This record gives sequence, C-alpha cells and structure tokens, in this order.
Amino acid sequence: MSSQFKLLQERRFLPFFLTQFLGAFNDNFYKNALVVLVTFQAARLTDLSPGVLVNIAAGLFILPFFLFSATAGQFADKFEKSRLIRFTKLLEIAIMVLATVAFALSSVKLMLATLFLMGTQSAIFGPVKYAILPQVLDETELVGGNALVESGTFVAILLGTLVGGLLIVVPAGSVWVSAGVVATALLGYLASRSIPPVAAADPAMKVAWNPFVQTWQMVGFARENRTVFLSILGISWFWFYGAVFLSQFPGFASEVLGGDEKAVTLLLAVFSVGIAIGSLLCERLSGKHVEIGLVPFGSIGLTVFGLDLWWASSALEAGAAMRPLSELLAEPVTWRILFDLVMIALCGGFYIVPLYALVQSRSAPSHRSRIIAANNILNAAFMVVAAAMGAGLLAAGASVQQLFLITALLNAVVAIYIYTLVPEFLLRFIVWLLVHTVYRLRVQGMEHVPEEGGAVIVANHVSFVDALIIMAASRRPVRFVMDHRIFRWPILSFVFRTSRAIPIASAKEDPAMMERAFDEVARALEAGELVGIFPEGRITDSGELYPFRPGIARIVERTPVPVVPLALRGLWGSFFSRKDGPAMSRPFRRGAFNRIELVAAAPVPPAAVTPEGLQEQVAALRGERR
Repeated sequence: MSSQFKLLQERRFLPFFLTQFLGAFNDNFYKNALVVLVTFQAARLTDLSPGVLVNIAAGLFILPFFLFSATAGQFADKFEKSRLIRFTKLLEIAIMVLATVAFALSSVKLMLATLFLMGTQSAIFGPVKYAILPQVLDETELVGGNALVESGTFVAILLGTLVGGLLIVVPAGSVWVSAGVVATALLGYLASRSIPPVAAADPAMKVAWNPFVQTWQMVGFARENRTVFLSILGISWFWFYGAVFLSQFPGFASEVLGGDEKAVTLLLAVFSVGIAIGSLLCERLSGKHVEIGLVPFGSIGLTVFGLDLWWASSALEAGAAMRPLSELLAEPVTWRILFDLVMIALCGGFYIVPLYALVQSRSAPSHRSRIIAANNILNAAFMVVAAAMGAGLLAAGASVQQLFLITALLNAVVAIYIYTLVPEFLLRFIVWLLVHTVYRLRVQGMEHVPEEGGAVIVANHVSFVDALIIMAASRRPVRFVMDHRIFRWPILSFVFRTSRAIPIASAKEDPAMMERAFDEVARALEAGELVGIFPEGRITDSGELYPFRPGIARIVERTPVPVVPLALRGLWGSFFSRKDGPAMSRPFRRGAFNRIELVAAAPVPPAAVTPEGLQEQVAALRGERR
C-alpha cells in the first residue's frame, strides 16, 4: 500500500490534498460549532426552537449545491484549476471573517448567512476537487489518489465535528471557534499556493449563468455515457445511504444504546475510520487500476452489515436509561454494533472510490468538471430525499432500527437494478473474485497493450479460465474469440456474453459461424476495440503448446493492427486445467491461492505477424513454468 502514500511526498498532489483536507475540516468545524451553539443556547439567541434551527442550518448548507454547482462546473472547465482553487480559499477566508463578526454580535441570522456562503464556497470547490485528479495523476495512481482524498475527507469531517463541538462549549468558546476557523482558512490558502498550474479543459467556453438550464445540460453531458451516468447515480445512492445512517447517530446513541454525547462521538469516529480504511484498501485490492469489481463487493457489504446492525440493535429496548460509555462497551452487543458500523463504512469505501475513479477516467476531458458538477447536484438531491424519508418514517412511528432495515433493503434493490442495467459491474466482480480467491496473480508487461485503438492479444490456452485471468489484468475491455461450446457454459456464459465475446466454430463444424466470427473481429478492430484469441484453438491436455493456427494471420491481413503476445504461467495442473484427466473434476488439486503469472511482450507489427513467429514468442515468454 506504500505507493499511494508516496503521492503525499509529491508537489503535484500534497498541496491539493492539504487544501481539500483543511477545507473539509473547516466546513465541519464551523457547522458543528453553530449546531451545538443553537442547540444549547437557542433561547438566548432567538425565538426559534433548536430543532427548527438545526434543520434550517442543514438546508442552508446544502442549498448552494443546487444553485451554484452548474456554474461552478463551467468555471472548473474554463479556468486554470490552481488559480480557481486559490480563489475559493480566499473566499473562505472572507467568509470566516464574517463568521467571526456573527459570533461577536451573537447574530443567528448572520451565522446562518455565513453557513449559506460556506456551502456556496464548497459548491464552487467541488467540481475542481475531483476534476483535477485525472490531470495530475497517472491512470495507475487514480484509485490511490481518490482513496487518499476520500479517507482524508472523512477524517477531516470527524476532526472538524469533534473540535467544533468541544471548543464552542468552553469559556469564551465563540472566540476560540472564530480564531480557529480563520486560522484554518489561512492555512488552506497557504497550502493552495503550492498547487502547480493545471491547464483549463475548455478555456474558450462561454459561461451560461442560468443555473436551471445549465443543470439540465450537465445532466445531459453525464447521460451521454451510460456507464458514467449510472456510476453517478451509484455515488448519489451512497450519499443517500450514508446520510440516513449519519443523521440517525444521535437518536440511535441516546434512544437505542442509552448513551450520552460520547456514544455519538464514538459512532461517528468508528464510521469515519471505517470509510478511511476501506478507501485506502482499494488500491491494493484493485491492482492500481480502476477496478469496478469492488463496487458489487461493497454494495453487498452495505446490505449484509446493515441488516445485521438492525438485527443486533433490535434486541435492545427502546428508551433505555442513559449509561456512561464504559458501561456500554462492557456489553457484547455494543461491540457487535460497532463491528457492523466499521464494516458498513469499510464496504462504503470499496463502493465509492472505484465509482469516483470510473467517472473521472471515462468522462470526456473537455467537460469533465461539468459532469462532476452534475454528480454533486444529484448527490445533494439524494441527501435531501434521505432526510425527508428519515423524517417521514420516524414521524409515522418507525424506529431508528427499522429505518436502518429499510435502507439496507433498499440498497439491495438499487444494487440489483444498477447491475442489471450495467452487467459490466458484475462481470468485473466475478473476475475479481476469481483472481483473489482461487489464484494469486502476478502481472508483467501489460503496459505493452496499447491504451487505445484496435489491437489483438494472443496467448497460450491452458485452462477454462484463461480469458477471465487476462480480463482481470487488462485495463481495457477485451473481446475474446472462443469456442462456441465454451461460450454456452453456465455462469461462464454470463461472463462471455457480457464481455461481448465472439463465438466461433471450425470450418468443418459450422463454416457460416466461422465466417460470422471473422467478420465480427474485423468490425471490432476497425472500431478500435481490443480482441483476444487463443491461436492453438484448444485447451492443452499435455501442458505444451499446440501449433498456432493460421486464423491470426487472416485477421491481421484483413485488418492490419499490432499483435501483443501474452503467456500464462502456473495454470497447468490447476482445477480448471486438463492435467491428468478432465478439467474441474478434482477440487483443490493444487490447494487454494495458487500463484500464477501473466507476462506480455512488445507488440508485433502487422507486417511481421506469422503464426509460427507468435508461437515462438509465447513459448519463450512462458519458459519452463507451465
């Protein structure tokens, strides 16, 4: 995991990380100080009830995301990003000075106006925050960079919430909070001055100021790419899910656990740390590239541990007498609840980081910031709906535990719906499970596979899962040409159909199918896709390579593209190979977690492609390890 932390030593990332960390800290520092102040001193400051004030504060902070995200997305695409970030930090300093005046005057109206302006500043910073990462990080660093940003954000939220709540209640608390928020804003500006220049994506764009028209247009940009748009909906659903849980922590701690404010702090701390750990684990689990196979894994965990949280907490009596934290921690059920919260948050990290990286990597660079602005708008909308659902269900007599149950079940419904619309998520999940349970995969030389444009990859054929292993290692989708009988196998059929594999038969068996397959290969290569074939035409039953058939020469002659030789090592003798008899007939033939390798060589120009030459290269890459 050290590689993602190395980004913290580099100027292209560290100043930006500190800037966004301090910004998230300051938002929650001021917001929670204000909430605590109006909760406990509302009678001195205003005629409104504390509950009404808290809800007004929450609404005023989120309202700017609806009003200004569209304009902010345009700014982030039009202007050089480091200058835009410095502008937002100067704006933050001015807002925090205004907050100091509000505290000095004990003016609730001015405090709320300041909170609205803080939401505006966050809405402006939001699109540039995520759009800058693909421009300063390599593709292999994108997951790690997003993981650091997400983990840092949640830790900053936790620290800001704690510090704001603690400082405002000490003697002269408003003075300490005023000094703290201004100092934090100044530190954020100083950090932003070290962010290197990042080119504008579309400097010639004319800013349109109508937020409603622009919001609709930005959602339209996002919908141009189906996978990106559904990923945005998935991200928004995560914020819905998280908003339900986080908003219920005070009530859950007091009414269900029977704890005091320290119990609320513990729940928030456990959740924030869990998100941070899950986010940071993503880079290792994804092999340093955008691995959307983690998303179904995360969504399953959100449902399973959400249901267990309901199950565990249902055994507790509602309205339990308030107890100190030490007594709560002496109860086994409390540790089970804390474990569920850690796992919910950890799975949330698995879920959210790949989705953010996917949106960044697959959005058109010219309007990436506007797509992220659309994401922020939808996030805010989903959080508002979450608040409305929570308030409505609780008002109708539902318990906090039942609210958790409903949210966990809704998560399962949403997940099934999204994965039905985009089977690529489930496909990558199946592939990810394979190479992280049955096998331990080591990859060398996959940088030789072209990042874009038509190309063919060829490999030795050792087992029934060769295609899945290559798919797991490839950053690009691969359309494999495969025997039509394997194409129809249960379970594997789902994988191959979803990956748009091309079934083929021999000329003797079905000449029409063979010709259709060659035609489809040509169309795929002309469209710039990556096609994979096993030129032996069969899975080896001896461990040695069979002669490469002439089909590869025919493919390249018709559509001249580079051919990348690959070699699979270590699969011979595994459960899915044909060593000593039929495949999949002897479970645990070699035990679990077999170490295998995939090695790639430099592309062969189309003019130099011959079946014999490719076979020699693949044999040399494989070496003695079958």
